[in-house]
Amino acid sequence: MKYVMIIGDGMADMPIAEIGNKTPLEYLAPRSFAEIASGKLGRLRSCPPEFSPGSDVAFLTLLGNDTSKVFTGRSPLEAAGMGVKLKKGEVCFRLNLAAVSEEGFPGGIMLSHNGGGIEGDEAFGIITSLINDGGFSQVMKKYGLVVYPTNTFRHAAVLVCDDAGFILAPPHDIVGRRIEDFLPDGTMKQAIFEIEKASFESLNHHPINESRRKRGLLPANCAWLWGAGTVCTLENFADKYAVKGLVISAVPLVKGIARLGGLDAPDYPWATGLLDTDYEKKAQTAIEGLKNGYDFALIHLEAPDEMSHDGSLENKLESIRRLDERIVGPVLDELKALGDHRVLLMPDHYTLLSTRTHDATPVPFALYDSREGKNAQSRPFTEKACENEKVLETGDELMRLFFEKGG
Repeated sequence: MKYVMIIGDGMADMPIAEIGNKTPLEYLAPRSFAEIASGKLGRLRSCPPEFSPGSDVAFLTLLGNDTSKVFTGRSPLEAAGMGVKLKKGEVCFRLNLAAVSEEGFPGGIMLSHNGGGIEGDEAFGIITSLINDGGFSQVMKKYGLVVYPTNTFRHAAVLVCDDAGFILAPPHDIVGRRIEDFLPDGTMKQAIFEIEKASFESLNHHPINESRRKRGLLPANCAWLWGAGTVCTLENFADKYAVKGLVISAVPLVKGIARLGGLDAPDYPWATGLLDTDYEKKAQTAIEGLKNGYDFALIHLEAPDEMSHDGSLENKLESIRRLDERIVGPVLDELKALGDHRVLLMPDHYTLLSTRTHDATPVPFALYDSREGKNAQSRPFTEKACENEKVLETGDELMRLFFEKGG
């Protein structure tokens, strides 16, 4: 038996007036999604009420963890995905390259949580220039800050600190709002303020950002720290569910959760986490993995979530179309030659275009089993189609259902 889990990050939404008061899933009615929905439908409470909804909590839940027992913050999970091994007495942060308006820090407005989608050589150039900048490096030295750069807008930062009581706003939750209303609080609030302010002063007129402005792009002119956390330990997924698993994702958070759980999560240079990611490679990599010894493949597409945070209905719709046509459809076709298989399709959480933030509503899922064939009545995979289904309260319930492990 082969198992494939496909996650369209944040693709669930509420009805939107511009598309006839339908959700994106209802409006598009993706054909390949409907094939999976001919099986079993259900819902999962991926984000327990005591936590802020987000992919950190959701993916821990989706992969069978008891979030209330293992969650120590978002950034240690992301750091694990970047190869950073956190020690006791250290606090890790997610560092976003964000776009802030010309009014500066802290009087400006958060324009983009991801620096206008900066990636590749520009992203790496910005973050390495920041680390080496005289003014910023002095602030780093003052507070013992270490930054681990990537070639995306997502980076990791570590401070030596015994207290993880940081109160830091996720940048994707404050887009379009004044920064001064969301300044750091709690532990070392002055340090975090100085770090972010120094980053703006260093980056605002950086040559890469001036070039981006000339090309009509937003500048990546602020290093925004959030998601503070300490060392995290997870159960071994392979031992718990008796499968050898491969995770295909561009996102350090997802790769970190996978790796901490004993799953293989390689780095793929063609996976960007944005609308331009290589959809075909994701599908091909999953199938090749299943042909070469893996029992389980998880394919994660970040784009619907990013497009929701950007407030783009057009791009959210396009990301779901591409997921349907260029990942789900080809995977279903290829699986037929591999024998018996089960496919689980779902979002990790809702991401609402109306607010550009996450929502904790239980997420819909569809589970197809090739041995059972299609339901006599074809049905689309939508939030509404699942609204009367039972809500599973834990990810372990979902994984046991998926892998047929009983109660």
